[in-house]
Amino acid sequence: MNSKSISSTMRLEDIDANLAWQAWEPSQEEPWDLRRAALLHRRSGFAATAEQLRATVAIRPDEVVAKMVQGEPNPSFEMDSFESDSVDLAKSVLATSDTKQLASWWLHRMLNTPTPLVEKMTLFWHGHFATGAEKVLDVELMHTQNQLLRQNALGDFRNLAQGIAKDPAMLIYLDSISNRKAHANENFARELMELFCLGEGNYTEADVQQLAKCFTGWEIRRKQFRFNPYQHDDSTKSILGQPVIESGESAIDCVLASPHMPRFIVRKLFRFFMTEDAEPSDAFLAPLAERFAQTNYSIASVVQMILGSRLMLSGWSIGRKVRSPVELAVGWMRTLNCSTNLGFLADRLKTIGQAVLFPPNVKGWEGGRAWINSSTLVGRANLIYELIQNEMTRFDRGTFQEFVKNNNVSDSVQFSNWFANHFFVEELSIAEKDHIQRSFKASSPDRWASQTMIYLASRPKIHLS
Repeated sequence: MNSKSISSTMRLEDIDANLAWQAWEPSQEEPWDLRRAALLHRRSGFAATAEQLRATVAIRPDEVVAKMVQGEPNPSFEMDSFESDSVDLAKSVLATSDTKQLASWWLHRMLNTPTPLVEKMTLFWHGHFATGAEKVLDVELMHTQNQLLRQNALGDFRNLAQGIAKDPAMLIYLDSISNRKAHANENFARELMELFCLGEGNYTEADVQQLAKCFTGWEIRRKQFRFNPYQHDDSTKSILGQPVIESGESAIDCVLASPHMPRFIVRKLFRFFMTEDAEPSDAFLAPLAERFAQTNYSIASVVQMILGSRLMLSGWSIGRKVRSPVELAVGWMRTLNCSTNLGFLADRLKTIGQAVLFPPNVKGWEGGRAWINSSTLVGRANLIYELIQNEMTRFDRGTFQEFVKNNNVSDSVQFSNWFANHFFVEELSIAEKDHIQRSFKASSPDRWASQTMIYLASRPKIHLS
């Protein structure tokens, strides 16, 4: 084996960290091809159309990753038009005060955005700084937080942490609006250290108590953050061994300055983009943590390093992630250039475990294998079946059969190969191909396409990314 290659069968603990995080370069043994382009689109966004994959393969992989992370130097007409339409749609949604409509608005963004990585990272931060609409209740505040996450999705983590601490939806969700100097509420302080920045075991109960005092007097007035000095405990606090901490802002900076913070954040990014099934050591993540610290907590710099790495594009990562319900549904729809009733989609996502804007608790979604059980497996296959059967579903503005025909696919075998190349992590097995050949090829032209797709939706490999 080439000393600079990473076998798909290698154990994570046997892979050299410096090699893993080097930028991947194509070679004769590891070509830049449709398979790797599809992997990159699945991990950086929600899959891609055949046309987008062909365009991706025509560009150097490092340039593709840089463009995904950094965006275009000048906004395109497509981007300006998308954002303008999204703003108008959001205004209509906010007028309804209906959280389900807000979830539909966000799904519309995921399906149609010219910058999928931004929406993917917004989804990541929504699970990280988990805030549920079942408690917040105010649609406008949930929309404001969603925009905050999006604006900082690939930006400066310090700005994001400072912003989320003053976010009205977060203040309500973690009871910070009842944080008074006479009785400091510890909820946000505890989660800031345990779930948002440091992880368990990297702080003390005394740190939580002192940190909570820093946030006393933080409240909401007219749906905006407001500091009430009369309710603020202005005594000097000591947090994580650092004395003379007074304000909430300086307390957050103190937490971010902990050496545990970069390791904690890059570990979560590793799990989100690479795999939840392998537990990397601190030493293995050290190059990522060092990049994060050296760039003043630039999220984009770490994400770019992960997406363009040998560990990602060598092939080791293929099939090591379970698609979340949103990734499955939105990815399937983007691959097939599909549109549907998004309220219907939001409802169905809830039944298989991922209600957008309603994370299960402050820890967010567990992810990985937790997405899959006997109930959700059936529900996932049924979701695709229902999308195909739904009269409001369109594929490139036409029927499913028309879409298949327009992609020069003439029978079930051709379609199954086409779909597997664009959406599956591996080719269909001989047994699967034989089943398709026997069962669907002879069906009438208006039936074989949907029958084949429903069969493919029942295959275990559709759930892997």
